[in-house]
Formats: sequence, C-alpha cells, structure tokens
Amino acid sequence: MAEDTGLRGRDTGSPAPASEEAYLQRRTLRRGSAGWLLLTGLGVAYVVSGDYAGWNFGLAEGGFGGLAVATVLMGVMYACMVFSLAELSSILPTAGGGYGFARRALGTWGGFLTGTAILIEYVLAPAAISVFIGGYVESLGLFGLESGWPVYLACFVLFTGVHLWGVGEALRFSFVVTGIAVAALLVFCIGALTHFDGGSLNDIAVDSSAFGSGSWLPYGLLGIWAAFPFGMWFFLGVEGVPLAAEEAKDPERTLPRAMAAAIGILVLLALLTLLPAAGAAGSDALKDADNPLVAALETATGGDPTTLSRVVNYAGLAGLVASFFSLIYAGSRQLFALSRAGYLPRFLSLTSRRKAPYLGLIVPAAIGFGLAAATGDGARMLNIAVFGAAVSYVLMSLSHIVLRRREPGLHRPYRTPGGVWTSSVAFVLACSAVVATFLVDPTAAGIALILYVVAVGYFAFYSRHRLVAGAPEEEFAALAEAEAELEKG
Repeated sequence: MAEDTGLRGRDTGSPAPASEEAYLQRRTLRRGSAGWLLLTGLGVAYVVSGDYAGWNFGLAEGGFGGLAVATVLMGVMYACMVFSLAELSSILPTAGGGYGFARRALGTWGGFLTGTAILIEYVLAPAAISVFIGGYVESLGLFGLESGWPVYLACFVLFTGVHLWGVGEALRFSFVVTGIAVAALLVFCIGALTHFDGGSLNDIAVDSSAFGSGSWLPYGLLGIWAAFPFGMWFFLGVEGVPLAAEEAKDPERTLPRAMAAAIGILVLLALLTLLPAAGAAGSDALKDADNPLVAALETATGGDPTTLSRVVNYAGLAGLVASFFSLIYAGSRQLFALSRAGYLPRFLSLTSRRKAPYLGLIVPAAIGFGLAAATGDGARMLNIAVFGAAVSYVLMSLSHIVLRRREPGLHRPYRTPGGVWTSSVAFVLACSAVVATFLVDPTAAGIALILYVVAVGYFAFYSRHRLVAGAPEEEFAALAEAEAELEKG
C-alpha cells in the first residue's frame, strides 16, 4: 500500500507512487561515468566563457583597481565555498547538490530556496549564453548566419541532443571543447604580454566626486563593491560540480579533488586574462567591449585584425559552447533532484533507457530558448542568473556552518580546511555579492525576486505537502530528524 512505501507526501499524506523501488528505478542516473579529470573539466567548462567576455564591464564600475580587488575577493569567496561544498558533497554525494545540503541543515524551506536559486542560475545562464553565441556566429560570418532565434534554437537542439545521448559522451565532448578554449587563453596571454604596459591599467578618467577615488580606484571605494558581480564571472558556475555526484566514480574522493583542481585552474586563468588584457589595450578601451580579448589584441596592434586575434575570436566561441553545454547539464541535474523529491512535478525526473533525465533536459531548454528568442537580452538574463547564484552561495555556506555546529560527529570523508571559519568567509562575501547585484542591475535582481515569489507560492501551497520521503536527499534529512528524536528520548 502507498502508506507503507515512504513516498507519501510529508505533511498531508497525499497520494504517492505505489512502489518506492519502482518509482526510484524510473529515476536513476548512469553511475560511474565520470572520474576526477572529467569532473575537473566540467568545473572549468562551467566558467570558461566568463574569461572571454563579461568580466570587462566591471572596469566601467570600478576601474582596473576596483575590478582587481573585486576579483580577488570573489576568488576568495569561491575558494572558501568550494572547499565547504567539497566536505558537504563527500557527506551526501547525490544529484541534489546544494539543495540536498541545505535540506538537512535548514529544513525543507531551506532546501527548496537553495534549489530554486540554483535552478534560476542554471536555466537563465544558458539562455543568455545562447544569445552571446549568436553574436559570435554573426561577427565571425559563420555560414552567413545572423544572430537570432534560428541560431538559439540550433544551440539548444544540438547540445541538448548530445546530453540525451548519454552523460559520458556529453562530459567527454565538454572536456575537449573546454581544452580548446583554455589553450587559446594561454596563447592570448603570451601574445598580450608582448604589448603589456603597466601604465595602461589605470587610464580610466577619475571621478573626483567618488569617495576614495584615485588613479587606482577611479570610481572610489564603492566601485569595488559594484564590480563584485563581474569579478564573479571568472568563477561563476564552478559550484555545480557536486551535481554530478550520482554519475561520478567514487564521489567521496573524486568530487573534493576535482573541485580543488578546478578552482585552482580558474584562479590562474583569471590572472592570465585580466592583467594581460588591460595592460595590452588599456582599461578604458576594454570597459565597454563585447569581445574584450580580441579588442585587447587589435587595440595593441593598431586596430587591425591579426592571426592571433582571429584564433582567439574562434576560441571565444568554443568557450561559450563549453559553458553553454555544461550549464545545460547542471540545470538538468538540479531539476531532476528537486523533481524526484517532489519539490517540482515528479514527471520531470523520469529518465530514459540511457539514464538521462530527458524531461529535465528538454523542459529547461524550451524555457531557455523561449527567453532568448523573446528578449535577445543576454546581459539582463545573465544578471538574473548571477543574483540566483549569489543567493544560493549564502544558503550553501550557511548550511556548512549549521551542520558543523549541530552535527559535529557526522561522518565526513573530507573536511574543509579551516572549518566554519572558511565557510563563514564565504557566507559574508556572498551576502555582499547579493547586495552588489542591486547596485549593478536592480531590474534583473527584481525579476529574480519575482521568480522567487512565484516559486515560493507553489511550494507553500502545493508541493511541500507532497514531498517524496524515499528520495536520497529526503532520506538523509529524515535520518537526522530521527536521530535527534532518539537523543531527546
């Protein structure tokens, strides 16, 4: 009977699937598909497009000094958060990622709010990147195409199709494209450094009315804060590695190793992108450029395209494809986990014979394509994604702190260096990043809040009464509740 399956809705006893085993068998992923190297590639793939474009708009907010300080602070935030998530993922290696961690630490509401924030990030970001891909395709003159809905549709259909084929094939494809993009960044760095001039870093006119302004901080101290979201672009998405937990080999070991390797590579790439680009062309020339690396090379050589700038231009497209492709993966796994546990409609977690969550891939792709085709506003959609990401960072860092304090005896195969001090640094900086999104694009932050309100309404009035107790993340939380009751008794 349904009452005995453990799948009944938690609060109301609403109908649930008749068999827990049958329910979960129709919602399984292909285990053991990715080792630490592919997972490291996945972590870099999430982010690599941010090295090619977007970060430079932070120069218009804080100047070189403001963006440099913001990048360092955001790098510290991501490093602290990644090491905190490495511990959490070794405790609970499931596809729920941040939602699963917050579910145990902060309850059903905390789990839902965290999962929703992550989902906003991973649905909106691919939509934004498809628009950027369209711009690259048009600027490169590929196949005579112009940026528009046919290009966006082709991106979603082609790359979602690869994911439907299988996770192993998808991650290997992502690894190869990411390798191309990273190699081109290294080549760019060598080329740009031959034109490096330290005086060009601080060539933006100083706003004397801004508090603390000077050549290093032309927009004052507030410019550092306003540049936070753009400093995030060098790292945005790396936190998605734990979403591959159920498809990883030996996740308790490989996830922490891959996350540490990925953040190390991304810190190096941020340094090799920001400093050479601004030093070669000048910060003022890059602060509004749609393609900053190409602009840096062409400005440094007198404005004429070179072989190197053309190579970097094509590699930029590869970087966008790598991030687009991997973010589709991340969004599908977060949607899969939330749906499997009943937070979202359960049918979205069904998997195919190839163990791919086909509706978890197709539905977000359809939404992303619709948003891209309807608005064409990649920057606004990416700012909404950044807001969702920052909110999730606050909640995930808090989850680490709560679990360390409340359950010190919990088995932890990997322990975060610095413990709660590390996650506390991530928490404070993440809170600052949330506020900074309102400084940069209050409209985007407002839209994200509206999406949140709609999601909260759905959860409050419907789905929280229909959670699936047999889902791994829910069982993990229920175990903690049962242990707490025994201790009280």
